Amino acid sequence: MTDLASTGGGPPSFDLTSQPWIPVLYRDGRQDELSLCEVVAQASDLARIVGDVPTQEFALLRLMLAVAHDALDGPRDADQWADWWEDEDCFASVPSYLDAHRERFDLLHPVAPFFQVAGLRTSRDEVFSLNRIVADVPNGEPFFTARMPSVERLGFAEAARWVVHAHAYDTSGIKTGVVGDSRAKNGKVYPLGVGWAGNLGGVFAEGDTLRETLLLNMVAHHTNRHRSDPDDRPAWRREPCGPGAAPGRRPTGVRDLYTWQGRRLRLHFDSDGVYGVVLSYGDPLPLHNLHEREPMTVWRRSVTQEKKLGEPQVYMPKGHNPERVVWRGLSSLLAERATASQTTEAAPELGAGVLEWIAQLATAEGYLPRGTRFRARIVGAVYGTQQSVIDEIVDDRLSMAVILLNRQDRRYAQQAVSAVADADEAVAALGDLAVDLARASGAATEGPRSRAREQGHDALDAPYRSWLQNLGGAADPEEHRTRWRTETHRIIRRIGEQLIAGAGDAAWQGRTITTGKGDLWLNSAYAERSFRYRLARVLGDPEGLKADTAAPESPGDGPADLGPETPAAEAERVTA
Repeated sequence: MTDLASTGGGPPSFDLTSQPWIPVLYRDGRQDELSLCEVVAQASDLARIVGDVPTQEFALLRLMLAVAHDALDGPRDADQWADWWEDEDCFASVPSYLDAHRERFDLLHPVAPFFQVAGLRTSRDEVFSLNRIVADVPNGEPFFTARMPSVERLGFAEAARWVVHAHAYDTSGIKTGVVGDSRAKNGKVYPLGVGWAGNLGGVFAEGDTLRETLLLNMVAHHTNRHRSDPDDRPAWRREPCGPGAAPGRRPTGVRDLYTWQGRRLRLHFDSDGVYGVVLSYGDPLPLHNLHEREPMTVWRRSVTQEKKLGEPQVYMPKGHNPERVVWRGLSSLLAERATASQTTEAAPELGAGVLEWIAQLATAEGYLPRGTRFRARIVGAVYGTQQSVIDEIVDDRLSMAVILLNRQDRRYAQQAVSAVADADEAVAALGDLAVDLARASGAATEGPRSRAREQGHDALDAPYRSWLQNLGGAADPEEHRTRWRTETHRIIRRIGEQLIAGAGDAAWQGRTITTGKGDLWLNSAYAERSFRYRLARVLGDPEGLKADTAAPESPGDGPADLGPETPAAEAERVTA
């Protein structure tokens, strides 16, 4: 095997600083596996880290960020960051740093194996399946994978990636206790939650190269909204973990958080690779009020937790909704963190610290021109069955200009968020049309509504992404939004026409519907007029569509607002 670990008669070794193990994508489309030193040396030629699954990419990126933060001991402030941004060789000192800590990056080290506990064992010396750490084959519920139904063996390179991933995203549930862990009762440790990153709705900024990506996410030690302690350091500069938890320890900053030892783990291997694992809980980490430490997630205020914990303000990480694409949650990504001098009322949400940092670089410091583009990337795990399995993995990205983060000119951000509202309202009108057509034919309404809304959002996905990408270059953001409203009207109107054409004879003939105004004869013709009115009401009237519609006399009271009362519709009414 190419990754056979040996040291010429000495103890087995797999040195992550020199052995290839991190999957990467080059800018020209080539893929390869590189060592830590090679990734740093070639960062300007690489598009990104790939990973076996998106959450693994997020975990590996955070590992690389911890290396970069610690090796460069910064950035102290925006000025130092700007010097690095202009210097193509800003990571030149990282290889020597890795060489100095080489021993702690040995996956198979007999005393301090990388991200593991030497000698970790259960009371029965059990060795468990690698399914426990490989996320694309969860226990009992394998995803689409060629490794079904179990993972018998891993090469050292892939095993190293899953070790990093386990600390970040391991599931909860009852785990086998290990010798020396006081939390074990009758050989078991009861659920203590998922790995730290598994709680996050992961957010980071992607540049055109891995070098740019690393720098864009390297937040200064101290900003108005983020801080790290002077003694902040990663796991490899701390004493090796024992089998039990470190009592009462809190994270000191990003270097600590990005390498948080949330699990106790030991690989079992032979000369051909890894064949088993021992896995248990590690250092616990409370979820609340780490918003000044953890910059790679949006935070939401929790009144429930405030009451439970007796604290005036409690913020919890906000996870991702797997049914909602990234642009539909744009308001959360662009949320501004108000300082105490700005308001006395706690904000319902706090934006991700990495995007706040980019906003500072673009606005207050002026180091990033307003037209600079980056991709806001979201990654997260969705757990099921009491967090004991990973049900889904969320992965999406959105290209935008830094002007959207500008705190002194909010016009662009406001138009971007308002355009999302335009889309949501137009899709809601499409859903109402589907309900009206179903009611006209006597069919159930919820299925048609949800299918129509899904179809509408899918149809607007690519157009919105393209529109947003060009928003930063628009001289007038309001005029740019007008073009979006016109395009949205065209797309949703076309889908509505397709729904009407496919509604069938029963909807065309219609039937009597009881409303608060009396009984109404509802058919596809009336449903179409109502839809056209609603669409013009929420998006404007780009094609003079209000000429044949009038405002409704009063809102309807059925499952769908039946919309305007036109003269033709009034003629069809059958009064009670």
